[in-house]
Amino acid sequence: MMQLAIEVGQTATPEAVMFWILGPLAVLAALGMLLVKKAVHSAILMAFVMVVLAVFYIAQDAVFLGIVQVVVYTGAVMMLFLFILMLVGVDSSDSLTETIRGLRPIAITAAVGFGGLMVSLLGRATLGRDAIGLSAANADGNVEGIGYLLFSRFVWPFEVISALLVTAALGAMVLAHQPRSSKKTTQRQQSINRFRGESIATAAGLPAPGVYARHNAVDVPALLPDGTPAPNSVNASLKARGDMLDSNTFDLKKISTQVEEEK
Repeated sequence: MMQLAIEVGQTATPEAVMFWILGPLAVLAALGMLLVKKAVHSAILMAFVMVVLAVFYIAQDAVFLGIVQVVVYTGAVMMLFLFILMLVGVDSSDSLTETIRGLRPIAITAAVGFGGLMVSLLGRATLGRDAIGLSAANADGNVEGIGYLLFSRFVWPFEVISALLVTAALGAMVLAHQPRSSKKTTQRQQSINRFRGESIATAAGLPAPGVYARHNAVDVPALLPDGTPAPNSVNASLKARGDMLDSNTFDLKKISTQVEEEK
């Protein structure tokens, strides 16, 4: 009976095949995340990179990290971010507007410096040292091993990174905030603008689609008190898809005029 033994630091063939397949895909997805124009596509590519990292963690006997990567980051944080993007929507022109002048060169310089720092740290952490594996760290279990290292040896870097994440979140909120260019209008001024800019029939607001019409449906324009249809009462997405019915067929004012002419 042949006994197979893999020494510490030696990569098995399945693990090597997995790395050379998923590694380039993760690099391409990371580059695409930076080059794509739509934020939704960038978020999807980032979720793919996170899943690949989870596979690498599990392959390296860090099962708990892999499950947390999928459940917490990919399944919760990233999907929530993707949901907000799809709900609110981000226009490509918004990313071209600099809220703070001179921010782009500073960001590029900081990104290059951070990348160089990471390369230097990774090079010092891996080059010139023999791999010892995770068997000793996982002797009592992967969760216990991570908890012991995280809250004993690396508790100070862990707390510092937590503070940096909170600071980054607050900084993103400040940088994304756009100051108001005009004075906020009061309720009285809004009422005056509504009466001056719109007809008396729409001064109280547009009714919901299908109201006072012959068909109560979301794709049917509502009828105003004077009998004319209100195309703005239909959702804009239905208009863009061409699913809104022709408002002229529901114009009671025009229909009554035609009936009188026929008489």
